Amino acid sequence: MLGWELPPHNSGGLGVACLNMARALSKEGTNIEFVVPYKAKHKNVNFMKIIPATNLGPIYKYGEGTYESEKIFDKIIPTNDEKMISMREIQKEYCDFTEKYIKAHKPDVIHAHDWLTYEAGILAKKKLNVPLIAHVHATEFDRAGMNHGNPLIHEIEHEGLMMADKIIAVSEITKRIIHEKYHIPLSKIEVVYNSLDEDYKNIPYALDKDLYDYINSLKDDGYTIVSTVGRFTVQKGLKNLLKSAKLAIEKNPKLIFILAGDGEERNGLVSLSAKLGIAKNVIFTGFIRGKKLRDIYALTDIFVMSSISEPFGLTALESAHHGNALILTKQSGVSEIIWSALKYDFWDCKKLAEEILAIAENEPLEKTLKTNIKNEYNKISWEKVAKKCLKIYNDTVKHKKN
Repeated sequence: MLGWELPPHNSGGLGVACLNMARALSKEGTNIEFVVPYKAKHKNVNFMKIIPATNLGPIYKYGEGTYESEKIFDKIIPTNDEKMISMREIQKEYCDFTEKYIKAHKPDVIHAHDWLTYEAGILAKKKLNVPLIAHVHATEFDRAGMNHGNPLIHEIEHEGLMMADKIIAVSEITKRIIHEKYHIPLSKIEVVYNSLDEDYKNIPYALDKDLYDYINSLKDDGYTIVSTVGRFTVQKGLKNLLKSAKLAIEKNPKLIFILAGDGEERNGLVSLSAKLGIAKNVIFTGFIRGKKLRDIYALTDIFVMSSISEPFGLTALESAHHGNALILTKQSGVSEIIWSALKYDFWDCKKLAEEILAIAENEPLEKTLKTNIKNEYNKISWEKVAKKCLKIYNDTVKHKKN
């Protein structure tokens, strides 16, 4: 496997998905060597071999702490004896290492996760003719909110998808984007949905009510808590969410919106909430993870995923685990497997406001949604993911030999 991050040195869901997929595959008897672009400890990962492609610390590939800029600012600004290392330089080093490593330890299959590793996968396939699986967790079109995005990344994605023997997409939406934007035959693309982090499921958890005493007091006073979690980027559609919040609050002032996360749109979103006149109903938590994040889910009544384009959406499964009612955009992959969630088009602010009000003001509807969503969520597992991946591996190897 070729990947760019693994917990705890991850900045998002990619590393979490890779870790859980690898763990489930190892339980099915797969031997995995996972190449990452940094050198660091990964506690409790004893089911696969983690191979560092460089001697750099994880901070240099923008892993742990990406959204805590004050903590890492000093670390990424070079001293007089150092120089800044660009992403492309790290990718070049990653490619060089991967070529040498695979030549010495020829695997049965190369499984490359997202564009950052595709060049290394292509190089290994060309040099050694090893079957290449390209796993698409997100495309550059998704990251750019379906706008143009970075042309270099598009070029790398296109070549990686063309060169791959098989492609794994995390949803039908992603499969369609790959087909329509990169002209890849549908027959080459298999959909394999993600599941929830096994550690997240199994680690004991209890809400610390004192930590969020203010929010608890609002709930006691009859307020409904609506939350969303993620990076504050154009992809997440958060400006539309705030516009919907205004429409909903005008009809029901007892709504509190919690935006958990950080990113380049943060200041603009804070300003927009003030401009819309809803600042007293909106709480920005900043970047949080671990128990603090779980506490937000536990306090939430309605979770909204407002993404313009969301290949999958693990945060929706995290919120489902905590028994939330869900509202998802039709442009999210997770909406394909959570049927009982209410859904809307990302641009339809009026519809989202109506759905928030419908749940907040109809207790039987809220209870029914929560029960049905929890039942659907419980049917999803990484074991099923591993079995699908193994079939793709075996079919690809057989086809390659023939």
